[in-house]
Amino acid sequence: MTDVHDTHSDPHGGELAVAEPIPDPGLPDHQWRPTDVDPAKEKRAERQVAALFGLSAVSTVAFLVAYFTLDIGDNWHVIGGFGASTMALGLFLGLALLFIGVGIIHWARKLMADHEIVELRHPAKSSDEDREVAVQALNDGIAESGIGRRPLIRNSLLGAVGLLGLPAVVLLRDLGPLPGRKLYHTIWGSGTPNAPMRIVRDGIWTPILASDLEIGDLVNCQPDALHNPERYDIDPTEVEGVNLQIHKSKASLILLRMNPGDIKPGKDANGDSRANWTVNGIVAYSKICTHVGCPISLNERTTHHLLCPCHQSTFDLADSGKVVFGPAGRPLPQLPITVDDEGYLVAQSDFDEPVGPSFWERDYYER
Repeated sequence: MTDVHDTHSDPHGGELAVAEPIPDPGLPDHQWRPTDVDPAKEKRAERQVAALFGLSAVSTVAFLVAYFTLDIGDNWHVIGGFGASTMALGLFLGLALLFIGVGIIHWARKLMADHEIVELRHPAKSSDEDREVAVQALNDGIAESGIGRRPLIRNSLLGAVGLLGLPAVVLLRDLGPLPGRKLYHTIWGSGTPNAPMRIVRDGIWTPILASDLEIGDLVNCQPDALHNPERYDIDPTEVEGVNLQIHKSKASLILLRMNPGDIKPGKDANGDSRANWTVNGIVAYSKICTHVGCPISLNERTTHHLLCPCHQSTFDLADSGKVVFGPAGRPLPQLPITVDDEGYLVAQSDFDEPVGPSFWERDYYER
């Protein structure tokens, strides 16, 4: 062995000195904290931690009060021009989280065990013995934290953290009202025998003659009521702004013409044949994928398959819109169509099932 004081030759000339090994510094003597040796200070620290958790709970309650009492449109403002509602909600929710964080830090610094430990590195997968030691160390840590013998801290922490779930619950209210049965109906059902709902081209709003479509043609469509509400005795304000976007999102339609002999008519919700739902090989389906609601229009002409670009769900438009590939769990809803006295394509009725993504209350029947 080479002595640590030996020297080695430098390839470029001269000598290189070998450094002295670093001595093991060891661990310094443990310094006891005032709360470790003085029961009175320990008790005071415990009350301080509980008080911080209590302040967090108070801040959460203040958040809830501000949410229900301050309107977004309040005319009075606070510093910086921020609205009272926005400032109050942000302030109290921030304080609720801050007090919990400060309380946990204070608990760790003043009351939890602070002995330094040294452990050797080990492979990524621990042995069974090491796992047992780790579980024991975890149990020891729980015991040393004092959570079992400090009910004041434990209960105040549980109360503060538990109350923090309430802001998340009340904020769900801002997502808007529950849809109820709105997903089961679209504006396609607003047509009448005297004015059946015409199918028009999306964007240009022109009606479609069945005779104008050739085999292989695919057309993106919307109901005529979105452009001519008076024709169907619909209040124009019902198809403006947000309402217009809602109607379009539910009523978006795809027309495809194929050889009539390729169509396999399925059954509707009542078990009746869909043979009269098409016009000379023209079929109509919802444009909204039944997986997560992406708009679809990628047509494979030779197979009559419609592909969703989001997750590759594939539907067979010649066979009642059934899923032939991908994560979608339900066929595309089909719209029954016919022609009016002028030869324009119209809807016979609304969809007989909800459009859009699947949801747990949605009924499904084999077709």
